[in-house]
Amino acid sequence: MRFRRLALFALIAATLAPAAPAAAARATAVPSVFAVAGDHAPGTPLRYDRVMVRRYGSASAKKVLVLVPGTLAGAADFSLVGPYLAAHVPGLQVWAEMRREGALEDNSMLLEGLHNQATVQQVFDYYLGWSVNPSISPHYQPLDSTKFAFADGWGLAVAMNDLHAVILKARAGGRHTVVLGGHSLGGSEASIYPAWDFGGHAGYEDIAGIVAIDGLALRPGAGISTAPQARAELTKLKGSKSGPWSGLLSPLPAWSTGAFAEVGALAALKAPHAPSVAQSSHLIPPLLRPPFPATNAGQLGYAYDTVASKPSNGLALIDVHSGHLATSGAVRDWVNSGPTPIQNVARAFSTEPLGPVDWYYPTRLSIDVQAADLLTETAAAHVLGLRLSHADQVNVPLYAIQTSLGVAGNAVANGARAYKRISRIPSVKIVDRSKSYGHLDPLLAAPGNNAFLQTVIPWLERIRVR
Repeated sequence: MRFRRLALFALIAATLAPAAPAAAARATAVPSVFAVAGDHAPGTPLRYDRVMVRRYGSASAKKVLVLVPGTLAGAADFSLVGPYLAAHVPGLQVWAEMRREGALEDNSMLLEGLHNQATVQQVFDYYLGWSVNPSISPHYQPLDSTKFAFADGWGLAVAMNDLHAVILKARAGGRHTVVLGGHSLGGSEASIYPAWDFGGHAGYEDIAGIVAIDGLALRPGAGISTAPQARAELTKLKGSKSGPWSGLLSPLPAWSTGAFAEVGALAALKAPHAPSVAQSSHLIPPLLRPPFPATNAGQLGYAYDTVASKPSNGLALIDVHSGHLATSGAVRDWVNSGPTPIQNVARAFSTEPLGPVDWYYPTRLSIDVQAADLLTETAAAHVLGLRLSHADQVNVPLYAIQTSLGVAGNAVANGARAYKRISRIPSVKIVDRSKSYGHLDPLLAAPGNNAFLQTVIPWLERIRVR
C-alpha cells in the first residue's frame, strides 16, 4: 500500500534526501527533517497544526538562518543554497520551513521514482497520466476541496504563529541568534514577522536580521488597504471553484502545478536525454510545450527559462536564466548557457520529502500578505485579523536581492529603503540583479555565478552570535 499524504510526516525521519549537486561538494551532508508544533488554527483538525523543517548543517551551530518559501513553494526550494550556506558560513545552520499544507501532499510515487523503485513513466502516469487513461491504477487521488473549507482560514495569522513556533525552537538549546529570511512571498513573510505582535511580544525581538530574496513588504500601491477590499476578497475566496487553493496553471486544478513541476524535474533528473514524457502525452499546457520534440531536460528548460517560453506567458514566478533548446536534432536537448544549469532545476525540484512546490497553497495567505504590505494596521488588516503594530520599532539589519520580477517600480529595492525609513533598521544591503536574474536564479544558480550566495555570505558572517 502506497504511503499517502500524512505519511509524509509519519515516516519523514527515516527518509533520506537526494545528494547535493557536485558544485556544492562541501555541503553534501544529509539534512535532518523534523516537525514543529504550531498554534491551533480555528476549525482545523489538530493533526494539521504543525509544520515541517529541513535542517542543513551542524545542529550545534549557534547561528540559525530560518528560510520561508514563497507562493506555491516548499522547503526544497532551498535544497541547493541551504547546504551551501551551512557549509560556507562558520557556525551557521539553515532551517527551511514547509508550511502546514505540506501535509496534504501525496509524495509516495515521487519517492519511489527518486529511489529507482518506479520508472519515470510510472511516476508520470500515477500523477498525471490517469487523467486521460482512467484504467491506470492505482493513481493519485486529488483532495476533495469541500472537505477542507477550514483552510480558508490558513492566512497570515496562521503562518506567523507557525513561523513563531519554528523560530522559538531555533532559539532553544542555547541558540539565541536567528536570522529570518525568505524567497518571494516568503521574503514578505520574513519582513512582516518583525512587525507582528505576538500577544504583546514583538517579532523583531526574536531575530537578528532579515534576508529578503526577491520578496519584501512595503511595495507602493500593491496592497489591500480598505475594509470593503478585504471583504470582497474573502467573498471571492468563499465562492472559488478551486476551493481554498491557488495554482499557476488555470484552468487546470491547483494541485497540477506541483505535479507538472515535480514530475518534470524527476524526469529530467533520471532520464535527461530521453524524449519528454510530458510532451509526448500532450497533457502539458500549450504555453509550456516546446515547438519541437524535446528531451526531458529540454522540456524542463523550456518551461523554466526566462527567454525560451516567455516573456509574456504569465509564469514569471518560475523564471531562471538557464540556456536554450538545441538548434537541431530530431529530439532537442537543453544547452546550458546561463547562471542556472538545468541540472540544478532538476535536482531542486525533484527533492523529496518536503518538496519544492506547495500543491495545496492556501489563497488566503496571498490575500493577507497583500493587506500586510504596508506594515500598518489598516482597516483591511483589522478585517483580516492582522496584528501589525511594531514596524517602527524593528531594529535589525536587512539584506535584499532583487531580480527581474521586481524590476517594475524597483519593488524590492524601494521596499527595503522604505522599511529603513519607517523603522529603526540600522543598515540595508541591496543587491540588484534585475537585468540578469530571473525569480528563481538566486536559489538555483551555480555557486560560482550566484550573486545571492556571493553577497549574502559576508553579510551573514557579520551577524554576531548573541
